Amino acid sequence: MLSKLIDIFQADTANAVQPETAHTLNKEQKQLACAALLIEVAIADNEFDAKELACLQTVLAEHFAITTAQSTELITFAQNECVAATSMYQFTQKVNLYCSAQDKFDLITGMWRIAYADGELDKYEEYIIRKVADLIHVHHGDFIRAKHLSRQH
Repeated sequence: MLSKLIDIFQADTANAVQPETAHTLNKEQKQLACAALLIEVAIADNEFDAKELACLQTVLAEHFAITTAQSTELITFAQNECVAATSMYQFTQKVNLYCSAQDKFDLITGMWRIAYADGELDKYEEYIIRKVADLIHVHHGDFIRAKHLSRQH
């Protein structure tokens, strides 16, 4: 899975996507982009602890219906992409291309869940979530609703 994700993410989607593989590419690029954005929240406070990792794995498993092994592999690759990235644009661009409004809402909810996983909401975590919500065009009302839903989770 990891080598497939690497090839997919590095491919120029405009030129490299064949019609018969477009659905698979969209799904995997969507997963990678969402995982990377979720990781951005987890590392925003310079602490990526066990509670945040467990929450991240749960969010990925629920949202993408993947196994624990697949989520672990996805997290590893997404962490590497986050380190190499110069901005979140490459991830938010993929989210805007491949995610529905519901997918975007679920992503923001997952980001809030990770931010609250360690029992504290850091100002940098909130900043990242707010920035991503703006970049992926999530309405402010949905942003607030996601925040409240994540507190109840």
